[in-house]
Amino acid sequence: MRDRPDDFDEALLRPALRAWGIEAVRLDYAPVGFGDFHWIAAERTGRRWFVTVADVRRQTYDGLRPAMETAATLREEAGLGFVVAPLRACDGSVLRRLDRHRHAMSVFPYEEGRAGHFGDELPAGERARVIDLLAELHATPPPLSTPARPVELTGRAGLEQALDGPSSPWLGGPYSRPAQELIAAHAGTLRRGLAELDRLAAKPREQVVTHGEPHPGNLLRAGGDRLLLVDWDTVGTAAPERDLWLVVRGEDDLERYAEAAGRAVDRDALALYRLRWALNDVVEFVEWFRSPHAGTPDAETAWTGLTTTLDELARS
Repeated sequence: MRDRPDDFDEALLRPALRAWGIEAVRLDYAPVGFGDFHWIAAERTGRRWFVTVADVRRQTYDGLRPAMETAATLREEAGLGFVVAPLRACDGSVLRRLDRHRHAMSVFPYEEGRAGHFGDELPAGERARVIDLLAELHATPPPLSTPARPVELTGRAGLEQALDGPSSPWLGGPYSRPAQELIAAHAGTLRRGLAELDRLAAKPREQVVTHGEPHPGNLLRAGGDRLLLVDWDTVGTAAPERDLWLVVRGEDDLERYAEAAGRAVDRDALALYRLRWALNDVVEFVEWFRSPHAGTPDAETAWTGLTTTLDELARS
């Protein structure tokens, strides 16, 4: 997140890092990503770590811990070198509760590299390499800790309630009223989208280990021409197309994955996960703007995301 958390005491980080044997002499806030909060910790020797703090009201501790454990196992036991996994603390844990259980912290190796941005178009050669990484991931037996990632939308009931007709005005903050009006204007589009989601989801599909969000913003180009995948909090079992829709662009990509993975790509499943991504974004933005919020840069980003997503759904 670009906004520093105003309800989190950063002084908690240094003592918490000692659970990993880290004596941090410097902590610098890193305004990157969207959802969690990040710092770069450095010891007196100059060695650095990437520290992530998650608000576990958004994704519960019991939901986040298996994802972090799965990423660590994929790196440690399955030997997937492209997985940027959390480091284990001295007691073997990968996640630590903070401040009365509202926030939780994980620690990652600091990787020098260049990250992309969501929405970037990858060159064909780089896209082919990502497809190969995904084929390798999808062929890996799921660790026992791997959470299931069902197609059903968490929070769908809230969106359907917002579509049901007149309700009390949303009063969470500056974007509440505009968001309520925008959702009402796109009610027909959203109802059709939910119906299509249900239709596409009715077919049973093979379940594999998926990253969940392998877009360019989670791709790190590191030293030695390495490609790394970060942000494994969304890892879980699902159809392979949960990952593929974000990467494949044409027939060559579909054929490359089919050859590498030994399975054909389900085009209906690509459409399913493309639609689910859009509807899930709408659900999360509706929850955001119905809740207390301020006119921060992150809220502005969320507003842009909501308007763009609804426009795209209307055109599809």
